[in-house]
Amino acid sequence: MKIIHCADLHLGSKLNSLLPKAKADERRTEILHAFADMVGFARRENIGLILMSGDVFDSNKPFKRDKEYFYDVISENKDIAFVYLRGNHDNEESYTETGLDNLYLFGNAWTTHTFDDVTVSGIEMMPGNADSLYDTLILDRQKKNIVMLHGELSGDSGYNKICLNKLANKSIDYLALGHIHSFSTGRLDGRGKYAYSGCLEGRGFDETESKGFVVLDTDADWSIRFVPFSKRRLHDVDVDISECNSQREAESLVLDTLDYEDEDIVRVNLVGDIKFDGTGIEKLIQSSLSIRYYHVVVRDRTRMAGNYEDYRDEMSLRGEFIRAVLSSEYDEDRKKEIIRVGLNALEGREDRL
Repeated sequence: MKIIHCADLHLGSKLNSLLPKAKADERRTEILHAFADMVGFARRENIGLILMSGDVFDSNKPFKRDKEYFYDVISENKDIAFVYLRGNHDNEESYTETGLDNLYLFGNAWTTHTFDDVTVSGIEMMPGNADSLYDTLILDRQKKNIVMLHGELSGDSGYNKICLNKLANKSIDYLALGHIHSFSTGRLDGRGKYAYSGCLEGRGFDETESKGFVVLDTDADWSIRFVPFSKRRLHDVDVDISECNSQREAESLVLDTLDYEDEDIVRVNLVGDIKFDGTGIEKLIQSSLSIRYYHVVVRDRTRMAGNYEDYRDEMSLRGEFIRAVLSSEYDEDRKKEIIRVGLNALEGREDRL
């Protein structure tokens, strides 16, 4: 049997901190479509079972539009079984009274659903069951057993924590996990494997890896295949412009460095010690890149290069600032860092200590 394992769809994510309103609205729709497109993939590949390991929705009280879209897709695909385990984001009002025969749910005690020769067991983790759930899991070792959980791998048990050691030797063939937004997999014990499927679409610059879902084949030694599926990838890249002698050279370097798909979302961090006036460089480069990519953010993290002793006697605010720092009790490395940041601030440039 071939099975799709996905998680962390986060339908209804606001995305306003990442994108301007119009594009944020468009991305929210794309995230909805990602779920429908994944189901379309299942139909094309004759996959009849989809596991959703938590955080289908981004909120405990999802928007009506998102709930209706999600359940409508399930309703339209009655020959596919959908198994939905709620996570920490959607553990209150994500269910709706739909009467869908192809939707299988869980609760705060272990529940098992059977599909041909495969059993799927799951429990929605709560503070009251987080420590005891390991002792109450009982599986038939003669069967093909999948377990679904939502949480972070940990050396100990607890709410939103999953202790692999306590799940070892429980006759689990595949542990379908959610909560971590990037794909990873490993051995549970001599018999079983575990995997995080990751999310379908990246929603921030902390989610730059390839996004998609897992196809699991129970008849091929429980093989795990990650399927990249996102419409857009996010990239967060540092470009060192220390060797550039002008804004134009820096712009050309950035344009030559980046090689991503047109539909991607890109953040460029300009770094290095520069010898030229960099005022407004982030706007210049952002304008050039915006022609290439769906959305671009450019951040100026450069620092002014130079021998600051040369400005010690200058009769200006800059000179006063440098004299004050050089006469302080900080060590030499700290003085240099403070001067770089201060001079950038005086020129309206962003920097960090």
